[in-house]
Amino acid sequence: MRIARATAVAALVAATLVVTPTAAQAANGRIGVRETVCAETLFVRTQPIGAWMGTLHRGQTFLVEGPRSAGYVYGFAYGHINRRGWVQDGWFC
Repeated sequence: MRIARATAVAALVAATLVVTPTAAQAANGRIGVRETVCAETLFVRTQPIGAWMGTLHRGQTFLVEGPRSAGYVYGFAYGHINRRGWVQDGWFC
């Protein structure tokens, strides 16, 4: 019973790692580069840890303009948002 449970847990973890971006897959944004969002969703905010003003989805793009502050980076969110704002850094492909 324990072996079967351990095998099931290992399979679930392996499947999750294939679908979820990891630190090895996601990267910090490079200033001056239009980056592709690697996260499922990435909130665009008015300031670091500020009010939400939109959501970018995997595959959408963000022009990293800088500066960086408190783990966030400033730039322009393309797509349906089309505004400048802050996103959590480290979620670009």
